[in-house]
Amino acid sequence: MENSEGVKIESTVVTEEPLISALDIALFVVIITVAYFWYFKRDKQSSSSEKKPYTIQPSSLSSIEQTSNSSFIKKLKSTGRSLVVFYGSQTGTAEEFAGRIAKEGARYKMKGMVADPEECDMADLVEMKEIQKSLAIFCIATYGEGDPTDNAMDFYEWLQNGDADLEGLNYAVFGLGNKTYVHYNEIAIYIDQRLEELGATRVHEIGLGDDDANIEDDFVSWKEKLWESVCSHYGIEETGEESNIRQYKLVDCSEVLPERIFSGEISRLKSYENQRFPFDVKNPYLSKIAVNRELHKSGDRSCMHIEFDVDGSKMRYDTGDHVAVYPKNSSELVDKIGELLNADLDAVFSLLNTDEESSKKHPFPCPCTYRTALTYYLDITSNPRTHIMKELIEYASDPKDQEKLKLMASSTPEGKKEFHEWILRDNRNIVHILEDLPSVKPDLDHLCELLPRLQCRYYSISSSPKVYPKSIHITAVLVNYTTPTNRVNKGVATNLLAQLIPTNDELPQPTIPIYIRRSQFRLPPKSQTPIIMIGPGTGLAPFRGFIQERDYARKEGREIGEMVLYFGCRKKDEDFIYENELQEYVANGTLTKLHLAFSRDQPEKKYVTHLLEQNADELWNIIGEKSGHLYVCGDARSMAKDVHSIIVKVVMEKGQMTNSQALNYVKKMEQQKRYSADVWS
Repeated sequence: MENSEGVKIESTVVTEEPLISALDIALFVVIITVAYFWYFKRDKQSSSSEKKPYTIQPSSLSSIEQTSNSSFIKKLKSTGRSLVVFYGSQTGTAEEFAGRIAKEGARYKMKGMVADPEECDMADLVEMKEIQKSLAIFCIATYGEGDPTDNAMDFYEWLQNGDADLEGLNYAVFGLGNKTYVHYNEIAIYIDQRLEELGATRVHEIGLGDDDANIEDDFVSWKEKLWESVCSHYGIEETGEESNIRQYKLVDCSEVLPERIFSGEISRLKSYENQRFPFDVKNPYLSKIAVNRELHKSGDRSCMHIEFDVDGSKMRYDTGDHVAVYPKNSSELVDKIGELLNADLDAVFSLLNTDEESSKKHPFPCPCTYRTALTYYLDITSNPRTHIMKELIEYASDPKDQEKLKLMASSTPEGKKEFHEWILRDNRNIVHILEDLPSVKPDLDHLCELLPRLQCRYYSISSSPKVYPKSIHITAVLVNYTTPTNRVNKGVATNLLAQLIPTNDELPQPTIPIYIRRSQFRLPPKSQTPIIMIGPGTGLAPFRGFIQERDYARKEGREIGEMVLYFGCRKKDEDFIYENELQEYVANGTLTKLHLAFSRDQPEKKYVTHLLEQNADELWNIIGEKSGHLYVCGDARSMAKDVHSIIVKVVMEKGQMTNSQALNYVKKMEQQKRYSADVWS
């Protein structure tokens, strides 16, 4: 108002007595205009600088580069490639398989590339027919309750909702799943069928890998037949050239400034020193351990109750969600690799992709030291796959070691048997292999290229945000076991967590990187809906959160439905976790019934499945007559399957249905989210 009012007054003065010239007015307007733009430009820059710390930049690509790289068709055409292998991966296995297929393409004169569907415009699949003798292969994992992996979600939805004409697209699909889960390889099967529906040509039948058995064997067997089909379809022959071409080249980074060297961060340099919201798989939150206490009362096993402090992080979770924990390998194993290979673990290096067109410039954050890579980024405790055996052959100086590796890398029945017995049955990791084959001395940088990425571990959250909005609780059994070679293998995450004991307030509290993964394992929307929870051992974890949430609602004066819990453990006086809490919930009426099975407290073992069979009337009353919800959490291999069979049997008998009708009834419960499972194998 002041500027406008001033100009008006000055205009009046000029009319009556021209003391101010037109030039003065023009200069004044210019000054005001300059001042105006200077002020707002400065304000905008200030605002921009304030927001900048909250922008998370990708580790290797700018947003402009990502946009230009979204067209995989342009990359194929510009580099003379005809094979693209997409992966839908949650733990890295599908990505690893995709890389192996793309690499082998060279043996069939099909230059290949690996692609992440999340970073690609998948609508470009319609243009694959423009590339001569082109082929798209999909290595797709299924996880959870038949869910796509995070990076394949957009592609899955595009297939569901779109009607693209894919005539001329040649494809093959390999699925990664686990037969102990109800929705075994559901996503891969859907993609395989949907691509055909849209007009694409299946070059080779779908492969279904079972992680509960031997997914490596499944993959290798499928891959061999795949190439036979490819040769037949395109009229080509294998060149016979065995290629061990490196995907990454070693770069000496000894001169890199210390502040530019990664020290364990997942994606962004110094991300643990300068935490930025939002927190996710590439940007975890460094949480303090607020509580770490033992739940078992006695015995030689350990079960930990751990609370992660998330106060001030802006992280939010829902009851039933999972928390991902980023572990690190033990220094003992890392040092052992350094000793066996006579390597300087503190040397700074980088691995740079030899394929300049690849969006994945490094296999893990680089540059870093070998110690950092082996501690934070590489999986050194799992059983190596056959392709690693193959790559190690050239580093064996002893003919006997060479022959053993060649045998295990082969696809012959004898080779598969040897690999199964010596690697899988005896549970050898890369450290054990280097110990037992002493002449094998691989270059450490090549070993770092070969080993898979160390993955985060997921735990069911055992708390409710209504009761604990500033902390996340988990319930974790310490994993330690002796292998057939008398070595003690230790769980990477649980053994790390066991060491993170909070101290008094004067000392820095132990920390660990975490993030929240959303789940479909949810309480019914209405608190009055009755529910049955079946969770032996640490399967109790999410139900502790469910009970807390219903107890919170009850204390608020809301009506809550029946809550029936089936819990089992070995011995009441040894591993009955959260006993006092559960008894208190029974006493105050939140928990309607608590059915307990202590398998080793009597001569004949008793499990929760026995109690379920005994309480058929109660089961049917809740899931049949009252349309309640049923939840299962725990072991997928036996317990969850047995529970499913019992539920079908109860529905048949109490609902007076045939077997097929009962199966359909249970399937409908699953579709309506009235029968949910949070299981693991």
